[in-house]
Amino acid sequence: MIHTNAVLDAKGLACPMPIVKAKKAMDGLEAGEVLEVQATDKGSTADLKAWAEGIGHQYLGTIDEAGILKHYLRKASGEEKQEKKHPNTMTNEELLQKMESHSAFLLLDVRESAEFAFRHIPNALSLPLGDLEKRLNELNNEEEIFVICRTGNRSDLAAQKLAGAGFRKVTNVIPGMSEWSGPVEKMVNQ
Repeated sequence: MIHTNAVLDAKGLACPMPIVKAKKAMDGLEAGEVLEVQATDKGSTADLKAWAEGIGHQYLGTIDEAGILKHYLRKASGEEKQEKKHPNTMTNEELLQKMESHSAFLLLDVRESAEFAFRHIPNALSLPLGDLEKRLNELNNEEEIFVICRTGNRSDLAAQKLAGAGFRKVTNVIPGMSEWSGPVEKMVNQ
């Protein structure tokens, strides 16, 4: 049994809600205390890990108990913690203009594969956030890369990871697919 100082029920919630709720729960904890986040969204593992590392909290690990993912996060002290945001952003409208100008770039969609299958921007490369680190070698670090997700949160974390790995031309697209009104494709018949 793992000792925790607080338990957060995020079952049934999708990105970005587990992170939003975890952030609020962390605010109520003291430095060094541990939060257990219970979730059912498979993408929550990568999302919470990347968020915790990006803000300075410690991601301890995840246990899967019959489909309930129990994520364990340790709150950082004030000097450890500093929320970071990727500095380069563009709007959905700016991305659409880039697409219409036929500029050369890679559109990297970091949502889960199921999200991508049902609705994505034409020519986007699907690379879920949880797979990004082990697949960095598939990307050209000299290429201009625009990163997109559903709301701009996962793509921000991905953009930070890419920049940290030496990719210099990385831009986060916000607000992302939740408000995308440009062309879309799907890989499944509904």
